[in-house]
Amino acid sequence: MASCQAMLKSDFNFELPPELIAQAPLENRTDSRLLVLEANKALKDQGFQDLPSLLRAGDLLVLNDTRVIPARLYGAKATGGRIELLLERVLDSHTALVHLRASKSPKPGARLLLDGGYGGEVIERRDAFFVLRFDEASPVMSVLEAVGHIPLPPYIGRADTASDRERYQTVFSATPGAVAAPTAGLHFDQEMLDRLEREGIDRVTVTLHVGSGTFLPVRAENLDDHQMHSELCQVSSAAVARIQETKARGGRVIAIGTTAVRALESAALSGQLEAYEGETDIFIQPGFSFRVVDALLTNFHLPESTLLALVSAFGGYSEVMAAYQHAIREKYRFFSYGDAMFLTCKESSE
Repeated sequence: MASCQAMLKSDFNFELPPELIAQAPLENRTDSRLLVLEANKALKDQGFQDLPSLLRAGDLLVLNDTRVIPARLYGAKATGGRIELLLERVLDSHTALVHLRASKSPKPGARLLLDGGYGGEVIERRDAFFVLRFDEASPVMSVLEAVGHIPLPPYIGRADTASDRERYQTVFSATPGAVAAPTAGLHFDQEMLDRLEREGIDRVTVTLHVGSGTFLPVRAENLDDHQMHSELCQVSSAAVARIQETKARGGRVIAIGTTAVRALESAALSGQLEAYEGETDIFIQPGFSFRVVDALLTNFHLPESTLLALVSAFGGYSEVMAAYQHAIREKYRFFSYGDAMFLTCKESSE
């Protein structure tokens, strides 16, 4: 599949009634609805609990085991103005890269006073971020655990609650570092994972620490001009071996979420899947050739977003955009705490 004409941001626009944006999770993780878009088949409205019927023994689920950290902090500048910090990345035990909202941007050397009596100093500015060094007695992670808030996405119009610490987290999260959840994984509970395992569907983990850039709008009208944000990811040699074994015996690789897709396809950019650890700024849009992933479970994404471009590349542009219109008509719940889609790769069926 080759793209002969650049896609535009406006190609991925759609009107979403605000009431379809899920503001809170369902009581039970597996109660979400599931829209099924399999290549060359009609759309099907199902439930997430029907997922096992869409899989077969020998398939391999690839899960992103990143864990969301309580990355939002509040406080004040030493001069008195209120501030809000959103940690983007921990650089070392006492230093972090942060977004900083204040009435006036602080200069290097400025002292910040955080809630709970914690503090730090602005070291430098790096593009849209600030480097903040926390006080010697206050390692970054201990401050976050003590007074940090779960950084709910901007389209959730409420403050975080104690329950979000558990529900805005997958049951298989293990590696702290994300500031946004890999939301496709939120639909699984341990009972569903155990059920799939009993039915011969194996699983393996990769890690991609979702950054706040996942919510940034695409500003360039021509998608080829968009500069993708960079995120840390790891695909282990053990995961590579499991994936290769699955492919060799005719099983499918099922990515749980767009972050798992980005990790896997980043590790295969050389032409073959290899162990990888480092940064990725891969931007997947229609015209991309998928080397690893055969099927995808994902949530519904923002209009004009890089994630919607990825899903359209995977399931087919016209098919995915039509599926979104169907989801709106049928009142599916959108975004992080919303419902899910299951897609097979259109390219591999052609």
